Amino acid sequence: MHKHTSPRHGSFGLRADKEINQVIKIGIMDNRPTLSIKEIQNTIRQVGINPNYWYPVAWTDIFKKKDVIPVTIWNQNIVVYRTTNGHLNALEDACLHKGVELHKGEVQQDRIVCPYHGWEFDNTGSCVRIPYLQEGKKCPSARIRTFPVQERYQMVWLFPGNLTLAEQTPLPVVPEFDDPDWLMVKIPGHFMAHFSTCNENTMDVFHGHLHKGLQGWFDPELIKLDSHDSGVVAEYRVSYKGRLAKLLGLAKSAEETYQRTVSIEYAYPHYQNRMGELSSLYLMRLPVGPAETRSFSLMFLKPGIPSKFWQPYKEQLARLLWRFLLKRFLDQDKEMIESEQTTYNADPQARKIEINPAIMALRRVIYDQYQSHISATEATPEKRTARKDKS
Repeated sequence: MHKHTSPRHGSFGLRADKEINQVIKIGIMDNRPTLSIKEIQNTIRQVGINPNYWYPVAWTDIFKKKDVIPVTIWNQNIVVYRTTNGHLNALEDACLHKGVELHKGEVQQDRIVCPYHGWEFDNTGSCVRIPYLQEGKKCPSARIRTFPVQERYQMVWLFPGNLTLAEQTPLPVVPEFDDPDWLMVKIPGHFMAHFSTCNENTMDVFHGHLHKGLQGWFDPELIKLDSHDSGVVAEYRVSYKGRLAKLLGLAKSAEETYQRTVSIEYAYPHYQNRMGELSSLYLMRLPVGPAETRSFSLMFLKPGIPSKFWQPYKEQLARLLWRFLLKRFLDQDKEMIESEQTTYNADPQARKIEINPAIMALRRVIYDQYQSHISATEATPEKRTARKDKS
């Protein structure tokens, strides 16, 4: 891990450009020249994803037996359905016959049935029945692509990458999920913007100015920044004051100012934010396409009273916190994120200035993860054979 601690400089705690360059010039491919900050900044809104990770696609409670739901992971359309015995399956959302979207079909037992001609497919993607096929004839041997799927943390997760890597790739760890002393609040997010823009918003504590009307944090200072090939960890010192801060346990008095340290860890492609023993946030990112992103987040809070008093009302408390507090913060972020995307769409080459080294380190990780996937794909025997044939 490349590690450094930033001293305070002015009101931001940011270093000189030379030192920032040293921090974020971390290339994970030895045969590729290191790109400059400017080069990455000009391309980051165009990069794709590294698919060799688990991505959340839905909350589990929307899937009932025989439900069929379409989802998309970086332009890959997938159909997820729950069988009559409760298992989830995921296939490419296109019938082998005419390419009709399978999510328009229905579930029969453990099979999904195409709405057009009634072709039936099992969980391996094999066609196992064609209603009008003559007796004694075999169904086509071709298969629809399948995707590993699992349920955890009240979310449905898919692995869109190399199937051989799915079992050895872990999900994010959320220890608070099974701890009754924490109150969990589910936070859904939907942004019409590139996932890198959304990720920068999460890493950027300096935008507390946006939330000043909601008694958010103020006087942020970046005090530590660690980075490596698959992640960034930033620590900020922030100040809180007011009735809301007291209610959430961030300040002991509404009249006095209290400082807290916020730790933000980006472990590609997801986030974990923590404020000591007071709260934690696990933000799971779903890049839908070049200008659409979803998020499935779990926030954990300690109400400050024994759990036996609030556990019976935890669902009602969670809904109230989401509706009257957390959603208001998210809506403000959403407006800014989508405004960035609108400006980018109008002029992708327009020069922007970034001075937060945590954002620059984040961009490096996002860029390198995508490039590592592209390089690995180009190195497969199939790709090498294709290049040879073309030559």
